Amino acid sequence: MNASEIRELTVDELQRKLVDLKQELFNLRFQHEIGQLENPRKIQQTKQDVARLQTVIREAALNSQNAKA
Repeated sequence: MNASEIRELTVDELQRKLVDLKQELFNLRFQHEIGQLENPRKIQQTKQDVARLQTVIREAALNSQNAKA
């Protein structure tokens, strides 16, 4: 998932996607601990996606504050 795809989503969709990714990250960490994770790189990719989502959500919040001012 790249930043341009993320920016096309609404804030509600972004927050739902963020919750989903955090749950997926939890599951990946759990699988890694019990030795069932086949691709450990998936954890890092999910973390990066979470960070991208949080960044875009923060940008949207700042833009809405600047629009009000």
